[in-house]
Amino acid sequence: MQVQGKYDAKTFLDAKVFLAEQMTRTQGLRLKRLSEEAYQPAQYNRDLSSTEAARRIQVLEAEIDLANSF
Repeated sequence: MQVQGKYDAKTFLDAKVFLAEQMTRTQGLRLKRLSEEAYQPAQYNRDLSSTEAARRIQVLEAEIDLANSF
């Protein structure tokens, strides 16, 4: 017996990411600069959503501020 409408988390997450607004050019440039400054180049990805880019920017800024406080 097959269940109709089976929940597939990967499909749901892919659709959610697809519907999310892409990061702006300004966010991309800022994120790239901050990720290089923090020696964390993996934090930059061209395909991020605007929300995820904003979150990563905030985290990197906090880490850089903390490092500069020593």
